[in-house]
Amino acid sequence: RLIVMLGALLLATRVLAAPTLIVVIGAPGEEEYARQFKKWSEQWTEAAKKAKATLHTIGTQDKKSSDKPDKDQLKELIGAQPKNDPEPLWLVLMGHGTYDGKTAKFNLRGPDLSASELAEWLKNHERPLALINCASSSGPFIAALSGPNRTIATATRSGFEQNYTRLGGHLAAAITDPTADLDKDQQVSLLEAFLTAAHRTAEFYKTEGRLATEHPLIDDNADGRGTPADWFRGIRVTKQPEDNSLPDGLRAHQLHLILSE
Repeated sequence: RLIVMLGALLLATRVLAAPTLIVVIGAPGEEEYARQFKKWSEQWTEAAKKAKATLHTIGTQDKKSSDKPDKDQLKELIGAQPKNDPEPLWLVLMGHGTYDGKTAKFNLRGPDLSASELAEWLKNHERPLALINCASSSGPFIAALSGPNRTIATATRSGFEQNYTRLGGHLAAAITDPTADLDKDQQVSLLEAFLTAAHRTAEFYKTEGRLATEHPLIDDNADGRGTPADWFRGIRVTKQPEDNSLPDGLRAHQLHLILSE
């Protein structure tokens, strides 16, 4: 009877709890990019509604001279989040990035956000974290933020891939796309959304006859290296890490923003 009661309590807690989704739109630079980032943000907003997630959006509000910079808003928002909540914190960065050979940054309106600064803000957070950096030059965010109970996805494999990236649009669409449900369990995991988006991104460059300027990575085994999408067949990675540690993808496949019935 005790086991049944505990099981019911855990189920009730699971039903009542909800993930937190923070969507950050960076400085667009050009109107064309602003329109695209707005569309992607709206797709994540729709996903949050379906997930009944707590949603926070930064970067879409009109700026006024008295407003706090987006960077300060994000720091305060992250600081206000529970650090040991069992439900995941999803942090999605959409925009442009830069890399000077040492420091990778995500471009915001006002001061930019470096990978090391974000790592500092999150260093005491033990709750599950899903960080999705869809910007150019985002690869170094993996080494800076990788750790236990964390899944980090980036649009590029290094800071030197500095061209505009398309992964963000495909990922925003995939997170609610039933065709991204690769294992047919009626829900799309972060791994499935990442793999679907990465394959669609690669297909774009192939169809357009262009040299691919972005190579997405995903890291969830805390080794700070990341695994490219073409190492996977379905949802299973086909190559073993050099140190024989657990491969990336296992934790990412346990993260679902929108749960099945």
